[in-house]
Amino acid sequence: MTIQEIQNEIIDEFSFFENWEERYEHLIELGKSLKEIPDENKTEDKIIKGCQSTVWLDARMENDKIIFEADSDAILPKGLAAILVKMYNNQTPEDILNSETKFIEEIGLQEFLSPTRANGLLAMIKQFKFYAIAFKAKNKS
Repeated sequence: MTIQEIQNEIIDEFSFFENWEERYEHLIELGKSLKEIPDENKTEDKIIKGCQSTVWLDARMENDKIIFEADSDAILPKGLAAILVKMYNNQTPEDILNSETKFIEEIGLQEFLSPTRANGLLAMIKQFKFYAIAFKAKNKS
């Protein structure tokens, strides 16, 4: 599935909810479904800077695609990380770098998040793309 198709799926998923309380609950459920990063991998270098809560992001390359794992010590950021893992996991570095995050506006997420949470979400997206840049550069060398 392409990143665009996954985003469309996320938009459709959130369109079923009538208000932000229901969407918030869905985000929490998404976070609960996220596979946890083992404690030994929750190292300082995997913490996303710019998030109000602690969010860890790890990545590795398999068959020219990036496999992501994320975790957080807070329920809402964990849900946001789950959405991004769903969107970017098992994609090529090029596809990740060329993607836009239109789902944020489409589901009204920017209106729902506090400024600090919105900054945290942007920091998460930047970190996913940073991994894509790093793996793309590594593959060229």
